[in-house]
Amino acid sequence: MVVITGAGVSTASGIPDFRGPEGVWTKDPAAERLANIEAYVESPELRMTVWQRRLANRDVPVQPNPAHFALAAFERTGKLTALVTQNIDGLHLSAGSNPALVIEVHGNSRMTKCLRCGAESPTAAILERVAAGELDPHCHVLTAGHECGGILKTAVVSFGQPLPNEEFARAEYLAKTCDLLICVGSTLMVRPLSGLVPKAVDRGARLIIVNAEPTPYDDDAEFVIRDDIPSVLGYLLGV
Repeated sequence: MVVITGAGVSTASGIPDFRGPEGVWTKDPAAERLANIEAYVESPELRMTVWQRRLANRDVPVQPNPAHFALAAFERTGKLTALVTQNIDGLHLSAGSNPALVIEVHGNSRMTKCLRCGAESPTAAILERVAAGELDPHCHVLTAGHECGGILKTAVVSFGQPLPNEEFARAEYLAKTCDLLICVGSTLMVRPLSGLVPKAVDRGARLIIVNAEPTPYDDDAEFVIRDDIPSVLGYLLGV
C-alpha cells in the first residue's frame, strides 16, 4: 500500500492549501509568482518578500492533526510501503511517521540550499540572519578562499525546478508495484507526481481518493470520499 498526501492533509493544522476555495493562490493569484524559480533568481525584491514571509511565520505554532497521526499509527500495521507527500511542512515526521517511509517529493522547508554551490544549512539559521537585517541572504561558504555568494533558497521545489531524482524514482517504483494507492488531500493536478496515479492503476492497483474537491482521476477510483480528512482518515485506515 502507498499513500500520496497533498496540502489538504495539513489545512486542519492551519496551513492553507493552494488551489482550494480558500487556497493561497485562489485568493491571491499573484502569490504564485513567489513559487517560480526563474522569478526568484531574477528578483531580489521577490526574494526579500519570500524571506520576510517565512520570518513572519517562524514562530506560528503548527502541529500535526489527526490525519497525520492516523497515518503514523497505520504504519505500525506493517502494510504501508511508502508515504509520498507533496507537503513541505514536515508534519508527517512530527506526527511520528518513520522517515524511511516518508518521501518528500517536493522537498522541505527545514533546510536551505545554495543555488550555486549546493551547500545546505538549517532554514532556522538563515532566518536568524534575516531577522538580524540580512534581507536577501546569500551563501557565506568559502570556496577556494573566496565566499561563494550564491543565492539561498529553501529546499522546496519551485515551479521550474526538477523534483529530487532519487526521491521521485523511488516513489514511482513503489506506485507502480503497489496493490492499493490512497490519495489524500491532493487535487492530483501537479505533474509529474499526478502521473503516478495512472501508472499504478494501469498495473492493477486499486485506487481510493479522499479529497474535498474533484480530481482528474475520480472515475478511475474504486472509492471517492468527500469528507473532512482528519475525521475520516483514521476510520478509513482502521486505526
